[in-house]
Amino acid sequence: AQGDPNAVGECVDRYGALVWSIARRFATDPDDAEDAVQEAFIELWRKAERYDATRSSEPTFIALVVRRKLIDRARLRATHERDERLPEEFDAPSTLSATDSVDVADEARRAAKALAELRPEERRVLELSIYHGLTHEQIARAIQMPLGTVKTHVRKGLERVRALLGVQALAKEAQA
Repeated sequence: AQGDPNAVGECVDRYGALVWSIARRFATDPDDAEDAVQEAFIELWRKAERYDATRSSEPTFIALVVRRKLIDRARLRATHERDERLPEEFDAPSTLSATDSVDVADEARRAAKALAELRPEERRVLELSIYHGLTHEQIARAIQMPLGTVKTHVRKGLERVRALLGVQALAKEAQA
């Protein structure tokens, strides 16, 4: 937690077997387990300052951090595997009529306007998700924000956008 480089070696010596045993449960092959162990120790280094001896023992804290990291890693791998199975080309939807095109453009403008009204941190995570296609974990890494905080910003931001779009839709209907 204090950034002592010697502590890394101690941590690996003391808890390497624990981390390996957890990684083997999640890994699909030995190379994957090795990568998972490295990622897990990096995650431990990043989260070391969160350790609180009054809440848990060192082995429990390490097991929880490693387990969460490996679950996130497995989810990410599953997402990539799903994405890889998508066909190269999709059937194009039937062409839109001029009226449909105007409606879609209008909806996009209203959504962009609602997004602009969000708190900056909510807008930022939603933009990374919507415009760049990043997962929650990728967003958390990219902007150095805890994963749970990213998920909260996404949820609250989407709730606010829905509310704003609902209000705008009602106002539009009232004008018609």
